[in-house]
Amino acid sequence: MPLISLFALLATSGCSSGDDGSPVTTGATAATSTTTASTTTVAATTAPTAAADPEGYANPGPSPVGVTTLTLPGGAAVEVWYPAAVAPTGDIAYDVRDEVPPAVREALSGTDVAAGYSFPGTRDAALADGQFPLVLFSHGYSGIRQQSSFLTSHLASWGMIVAAPEHASRDLSNILAGTASGDPAEAVGDILATLDLMTVAGADPAGPFAGHVDADHVGLVGHSAGGWTVLTAAADPRVDGYVSLASGGPLDGATYPNTPSLFMAGAIDGVVPVDSVTRPAFAAAPSPSWFVELDATGHNGFDDFCTFGNGSGIIGLADASGLGPLLDAQPQLRTLGQDGCLPPAAPVDEAFPVIRQATTSFLRTLFGQDTQFVVDGPDAGTVAVTSDAH
Repeated sequence: MPLISLFALLATSGCSSGDDGSPVTTGATAATSTTTASTTTVAATTAPTAAADPEGYANPGPSPVGVTTLTLPGGAAVEVWYPAAVAPTGDIAYDVRDEVPPAVREALSGTDVAAGYSFPGTRDAALADGQFPLVLFSHGYSGIRQQSSFLTSHLASWGMIVAAPEHASRDLSNILAGTASGDPAEAVGDILATLDLMTVAGADPAGPFAGHVDADHVGLVGHSAGGWTVLTAAADPRVDGYVSLASGGPLDGATYPNTPSLFMAGAIDGVVPVDSVTRPAFAAAPSPSWFVELDATGHNGFDDFCTFGNGSGIIGLADASGLGPLLDAQPQLRTLGQDGCLPPAAPVDEAFPVIRQATTSFLRTLFGQDTQFVVDGPDAGTVAVTSDAH
């Protein structure tokens, strides 16, 4: 495959798409909804089991973070973040170049520009004492299982086990190799298989997760195409609710699951527009549902990729590798690959605290650990926030 074709696909990392790679819109019916500013509080649906300060969820939680990699029966890797029993020994990092075919890796390896994300933690550390709610994460089209480590590692620090499967039907490696099926049902199957895997792992007395997985409290989080995946998977009766990041309503006219939901979107997302896709999806979702919109945030504001390439995303990595002329011949590729990375988008480090705070508060309320869901824009970060609920 010519390099220009490879980077045409690479530039759409994290995007929602159909089987042909084109952006997807939702058929959800729009409904009138009033937007309110800044702080929203919503009562929990179950009794709280722990006191907390929801406004502080933008900051790391009290638990050290461990990471390990498991494997689904079909062979797909599953990254798992969890509360660890030991303090961090350093940083855990991934490099996106390790997740692409060899020819692309070689093309991108001629520079020391950042190509990954890191956070404090310990690989394969022992788990902390106790049982922890389970959260499953679904990555976007041409994404990778580690793509939102800024959030998944954060949830682990707040006492959750977070498991993210690699979706071979749409992951970066298979998209670039031309071997991705694009079948949305396969990604849903991956999430449910991961739920099975973690439930079995928690029940296996000989395994590292023995007695630590609270299978009675399960939440889902998905970005872009992953938002559609978790919305569909949330119909499973074991799931308590879901968080949809930069996504929309059900595909192909399917019905919504009757579970609590949180929809989050970036105001300047050019891939999944908030006004025509995400807000109508929220409005059509069964109650209780909540909506959070982040000002000056684009599509990749919900993954780690804008931290690559000196803040200009995976396109910046390609530029630093001497591939700029190839991209200049296809200007739209820069637009897709850098959506949310460059002005007028705020630096993603300013959006990350809002996303962490809202997601953590929603999930802890969903699991009955807190009395109310709190969206706290001004205290959580510098990106302005509007919110709504029904």
